[in-house]
Amino acid sequence: MLSQSSERVIRHFQQEDLPLLGELYESVQTIEGSTFWWVGDEDNWSNVYCAFEDGKIVAKGQVSIISVISTGCTEKNKHCIYINLKTLSERQQDCILLDELYNPLFKRAIELKSTLPPEYKTILCVGNDSKETANNQFFIQKGYRPLNSLYHMTRDLTQPIPELTLSEEFEFSYWSMNTSNEEKEYLEIDTEIWPDAPLGLASLSEHKSNALWTSMIVRQSSTIVGGLMVWQEKDHGVIEDVFVREPWRKKGIARFLLTKALSYLQDHQLPFVDLTVLTTNQSALTLYESVGFDTDGEEVRYFVPLD
Repeated sequence: MLSQSSERVIRHFQQEDLPLLGELYESVQTIEGSTFWWVGDEDNWSNVYCAFEDGKIVAKGQVSIISVISTGCTEKNKHCIYINLKTLSERQQDCILLDELYNPLFKRAIELKSTLPPEYKTILCVGNDSKETANNQFFIQKGYRPLNSLYHMTRDLTQPIPELTLSEEFEFSYWSMNTSNEEKEYLEIDTEIWPDAPLGLASLSEHKSNALWTSMIVRQSSTIVGGLMVWQEKDHGVIEDVFVREPWRKKGIARFLLTKALSYLQDHQLPFVDLTVLTTNQSALTLYESVGFDTDGEEVRYFVPLD
């Protein structure tokens, strides 16, 4: 047990808490745009903390390492740990409750930081829908500063999908990344594309554990020039990590890959698919809109240094 008062107990999540967690989730979902993390498997529960009052979960928080900088990147890159902290809808502005749960989350983030390669600094981040004003304000008051923002985009899979072709010099294929060497190859490309926020092996493994997960790539001879990942999450599809390497851009590769991903999810009878994109990435926004995606929300992210 972490802490206890006459009214409130704060401790790690346990198996018997699952029914209570469902009640909290339903309450949080009444907050427009709310972002709620599920607790995951038991080996993740050391990162999950709950606040209880009268046998009820009134708030839950958890932390997770999202991106790990690999040796060889520039010193400006930083590891990212994210935090998610939610209360019952009627307790959104209960700063005492939020503070009591935030403290063990912050301490756990420091512990997680100690497991990361020490040559790079670490930031602690939070991402919320822009409409979650009370939650965002809590973190701003804790000293969190703006990091970036992303649009959430969706695409109706009941609508027709364009059929595109590639130039004969390119070859499309599925890539299951069954070996550690293949995963390493993918992560090296990922770091090349997103040096400030590389995916990392843990996140790649998490993605691969999702239903219907697959990756799709385009090669020129033996060289991977573009790719993406796709999977099912609850009742819909997700597209992630869409990339085309610099020398091969503006050749229609990304748009082709997106239509293949849409068709794959449509063939599995999923009703819609979503993805996220930086609000500043106008070329990507135009690309996604060209294959039928619409913007339906914005996530804002804030951070504090952990060093």
